[in-house]
Amino acid sequence: MNGERLRKNWSMVRGMGVLGMAFAMASTSAGARLQQKGGMDTATTDAHGKFYCNVKALSTKERARLKELSEKLAAARTNTIETAKGYEFQYSPEKISIPEVGEWVVLESRCCAFLDFHIDLENQGKLVCLRLTGSEGVKAFIRSDFHI
Repeated sequence: MNGERLRKNWSMVRGMGVLGMAFAMASTSAGARLQQKGGMDTATTDAHGKFYCNVKALSTKERARLKELSEKLAAARTNTIETAKGYEFQYSPEKISIPEVGEWVVLESRCCAFLDFHIDLENQGKLVCLRLTGSEGVKAFIRSDFHI
């Protein structure tokens, strides 16, 4: 677009479910949150109890896929930038594809509906960015849960 930075932004809307693109950034993001209590999955909360992950929102197969994608994203991350409302994670499209990022977002948004997700393709397709934002206090959750 005539010298302007090309930016394609797909913001995932809470409650969209599986409709949308079919992505990880934490070495154990999904897997670390899964806890067993009497054979039942339980949700985990942060220190303030405001943010929680509903691990029952995903099937066993979906949790396994989320963990796989999370590990791939953690390994592929090239940069982390703190923003006013959250964090941006940057990737090379050679290491992680936009469809993988999108798939991660769809799965993660089902168990962590309090997060807002933004996927950007920048620098003429040479940079994939995932921004996580949310309400006040979400940055502490992201730092903890995504090992920043």
